[in-house]
Amino acid sequence: MFDTTVTTLMVALIPTLPLLAALAITLGYIFNWNREEAGEKETARIALGTASLSFILTLFIAISALISGQSEKIELGQWLSSGEFSIKISFLLDHLSLIMATLIGFIILIINRFSINYLHREAGFQRFFILLSIFHSAMLLIVLSGNAVLTFIGWELAGVSSYLLIAYSWHRETATRNAGRAFVTNRIGDAGFLLAIVFSFYWLGTVEWDEMLGAMQTKHESPIFIGIIVVGFMIAAFAKSAQFPFSGWITRALEGPTPSSAVFYGSIMVHAGVYLLLRLEPLLNEVPILMLVIGVIGAITVAYGYIVGLVQTDVKSSFMFSTLLQVGLMMIWIGAGWSTLALVHLVIHAIWRAYQFLHAPSFMQMVQRPARPVPDWLKKKHGLYTAALQRFWLDDIADWLLVKPTQALAHEAQAFDEQVIDRMTGMPSQSNMLSTLASWEAHQHGRFELQSEIGIGRGLFGKTMQTIASALHWFEENLVLKGSGEGLMNGLDYMGHYIEKIDTLLSKPRYLILLIMATFVIVL
Repeated sequence: MFDTTVTTLMVALIPTLPLLAALAITLGYIFNWNREEAGEKETARIALGTASLSFILTLFIAISALISGQSEKIELGQWLSSGEFSIKISFLLDHLSLIMATLIGFIILIINRFSINYLHREAGFQRFFILLSIFHSAMLLIVLSGNAVLTFIGWELAGVSSYLLIAYSWHRETATRNAGRAFVTNRIGDAGFLLAIVFSFYWLGTVEWDEMLGAMQTKHESPIFIGIIVVGFMIAAFAKSAQFPFSGWITRALEGPTPSSAVFYGSIMVHAGVYLLLRLEPLLNEVPILMLVIGVIGAITVAYGYIVGLVQTDVKSSFMFSTLLQVGLMMIWIGAGWSTLALVHLVIHAIWRAYQFLHAPSFMQMVQRPARPVPDWLKKKHGLYTAALQRFWLDDIADWLLVKPTQALAHEAQAFDEQVIDRMTGMPSQSNMLSTLASWEAHQHGRFELQSEIGIGRGLFGKTMQTIASALHWFEENLVLKGSGEGLMNGLDYMGHYIEKIDTLLSKPRYLILLIMATFVIVL
């Protein structure tokens, strides 16, 4: 490898450069340097330049590792330490991480170049490249991180950028609803990831990928404990790679622009779960029964992707179900212990599928004939045919079990904030605030007008002073200027009124369940 200091600097820059690009584009938009069509060239240069430099650095390190034939672990320092537990800022440079980092850098570099022309004169041009750069950094962090905690940070950044790009056309209800489906479903996988991290700390004393197997052998932990850790990571992998029964969300995630569909669901993020299981191969070998589970889940996903793909009539959905089938096959290879085959399959499929998705708009213009007819054998099986048309009702099940309860809880929380918290503190209603990147972008184009009696603060200091001024204005108007204690009494009356509302809201079953859970957490 290169000199240790040089290698450390290069490794640190690989995931940092795309993140700096996102920051630079954001600042340029805030300060009116790169807005609208006039700013597209500057935005494209920043995104493409940093992606190119990051890819070049990755190639240098990968070639050096290939020549030396050695794996290396880079530690930039200690991030967090508490008692016996510590989290390092570490990067693992072995054949798996370097192959994946090179693949990600190459595909995203192509996606960046394609998107410059594809999204020309789009209102969200800058927003797209901000999110694509964040995703680039997140995926590099996932594959290069030396421990599960840093991997989880990249995991979450990738999920958030994916959610925001699904809702790219935020004014369309279908886009926002499908983004919500993807976001809520993936939270199940994130919960499994967090539990695996906690149990790794508790039973193994480490979350470093290269130390987990050694810690297991040193501490002689029961296979049951190792199995629990692996199951947490498996749930995260199945959700992120849309394996059955989490397959429903990914076909609804094609609402975003074609480049985001290519990079997220066709070629890169859909393989994140496969990468995670490949990284866990030493632990999987200790629990063979879980390898069988992975193979079975992969086989079910293959069958699901094949059957439902036969009834699709649009090209992107057909590609997506084909992707599910291929990723399911990779899961079968992992379950059978053929990790090298799974990695080779991943690399070839990612490149091929990225090309197919990028070619999809041209393909739809060139093809004039109708879609391929459904096979006769499937038509004759009316029950199976109906199930395929309904995608085995996975969307409806996910909506009923996950999405609708989450939305109901969110609406109640919003009502609680607006009716109780905001009025008690004298703050303006949430409906008057800009709560999303897209709505803020629309505000910058003049679609919304935010009014305030106090004025609008600029920057962190200005916003802080605006909040303080609003609170003092409310206190003066409602308590001081009403004289003779009347204002204070009215304030107490209002407080009593809203305390009653709090009591009413907390009497609902959802809040009772949350209070019971909180009580158990405090007691334990």
